[in-house]
This record gives sequence, C-alpha cells and structure tokens, in this order.
Amino acid sequence: MLSVRTVQDNEDNSHLSASDDSESEFHSEATHVSQDNAPESEIWTSYSRRRRRKSRRRTMGMERPEFIVKGNDPFDYEQKFPEDKRHEEMGPTARVWRTYLEECAAFDIEMVEGWRDGLDVLLVFAGLFSAVVTTFVAQTSQSLQVNYGQVTASLLIELINVQRSAAGGSLVNDVPQADLAFHPTTSDSWVNGLWFTSLSLSLTTALFAVLTKQWIHQYMSVPSGTPQDRCRVRQFRYMGLKQWRVAFIIGLLPVVMSASLALFLVGLVLFIVPLRVPIAGIVGAITFISFSAYIVTNFLPILYPSCPYKTPLSQYKFPIYAYLLHNVLFNWLMSPIS
Repeated sequence: MLSVRTVQDNEDNSHLSASDDSESEFHSEATHVSQDNAPESEIWTSYSRRRRRKSRRRTMGMERPEFIVKGNDPFDYEQKFPEDKRHEEMGPTARVWRTYLEECAAFDIEMVEGWRDGLDVLLVFAGLFSAVVTTFVAQTSQSLQVNYGQVTASLLIELINVQRSAAGGSLVNDVPQADLAFHPTTSDSWVNGLWFTSLSLSLTTALFAVLTKQWIHQYMSVPSGTPQDRCRVRQFRYMGLKQWRVAFIIGLLPVVMSASLALFLVGLVLFIVPLRVPIAGIVGAITFISFSAYIVTNFLPILYPSCPYKTPLSQYKFPIYAYLLHNVLFNWLMSPIS
C-alpha cells in the first residue's frame, strides 16, 4: 500500500515538473515571438547608434552630419575627388583646388542668379516705362515749338486792323503790330523738362543693365587650364568685381529707375493742374504717399536690423548713417556753445 502511494506521488511530481517545463518553454517562445514582432528600431537601437558613431567621417576637417549617406553627399569631397598622392597635396590638380572651385561655383551661382533676376525685371520695366513716357513726350513736346497756326491767326488779325484803320481814315502806323515772338509757358517747360529727364534716366538704366549683364557673363565664363590656374583666374576676377564696385552699380540701377518714375509722376501732376485741379490733387497725393513709403522702407533696416526691407544698397547705407551720426551729429552736440 505504501509502495503504491509512493509510485503515485512520483507520477504526480513528474506531471508537475513536465507542466512547469512546458510553461517555461511557452514563455520563452512567447518572448522570442514578441522580440521578433517588435520594431527593428527598438531592438537594434543601441547597435545602430554605435554603428553611426563609428561611421562618422570628417570632410575638410569638419564632421559630417549623421543624416548624410555616404555616396549621396554633394559636399563629400573626399569621396568625390581622388586622394592626392604623397607630396602632391598642393599640385596643379590637387584636391584642394577642385574643392575650391566647387565651393566658389556654388557661391558665384547664387550671387549671379540674384543679379540676373533683378536685371531682367529692370530691363522689362525700363522698356515698358520708356515706351509710356515717349508717348506722353511726343504729345507735349509740340508745345515747345512755334505754333504756326497761331502766327497765321495773329497776322490775319493785324491785317484786319490795318484795313479798318485805312477805311476809317486813321494812320496805318497807329495799328499795333502782332507779337510773333514764341514764348512757351512755364508749365509746358517744367512738364517737358521733367519728362525728358525721366526718359533719359530710364534709357540710361536699360543701357547699364545690358552692360552689367555682359560683365556678369564675362565673370562667369569658365577659363582653361589646370584647376590651380582656374582658381587663380576666379580669385582675380572676384577681386576685380569688388574693387570696381560692380555690386554697387547693380544696386544703384533700381534707384535711378525709381528717380525716373518720380520725375515722371511729378511732371504728370503739373500737366494735369491746368486741366483739372482735383484730379491733379489725387495724383499728387498718391505720388507723395508712394514715394514716402519707398524712402521709409529703404531706411528702416538701418534703425531695425531685423527688418526684411533690404536692397543691394543696404550694406552701404549703414556706414553712411554711422558717419553722419558720429561726425556730424556727435560733433555738433559736443561743440561748445558760443
């Protein structure tokens, strides 16, 4: 009886151990399945971090960002250009010269594209504006010439007065002579003077816009020779570009065009005044408000550096403002009161 119970207890223990083993195997399989179903980024995060840390490279002494993939980085010059041979790191075809040309090409393209876009818009505006001003000038310029119809009318009036004097027995010499001298009115002189000046400035702007586009084309032309020679030619051209103030000339052209537009609008107001004063007042108010806003927006970046109303001439305005503030206003405040 005791032996039967012992055998039964042993069988129960074997069943329990078997169930425990199966349960542990189930948990291990579940854990394995859960790991298989887990996102790959969570499982391999630590490994990928170590791998990215090891795969970081340096380009020209500067560490590349992590998101740049090797082979797709346009600024990975170590991969883009072959490695220089020993003692040829500064040779005519060295990597440093090719890298310099690549960097300068990106810089020059960005600079020149901005100039070209502005000059293209300026050329179109100058052409249309010159055509409009020419239409007005063709009509008003006749007022500066002798009006032969008025001369003929004056002579006819004088002839009639002479006939009346002769019929009445009066002396012919007592009849006043007709004034045939031509004197344009002050309004006509001012209007034509302003409009002719406006047309001249507009055509001058178009001329220099074409010239500057030719200068830019010459600057961007690719020279021949080794990379070292091309680097020297490029730097020589860039120094000449700075020395001869090409950027200042390009930035000055819109100012000249704005002055031409202002002269035309002032002449338009003077032209309308003899015709209709209220209309002239409206046009004058629009002109005054527009150019007041133009002047204010040009000087706001001097007082507020974060102001986006900047033009190519903004870099020259701050030194002028500093000079006037220091040498004129400061000296005037510090001068002794006499």
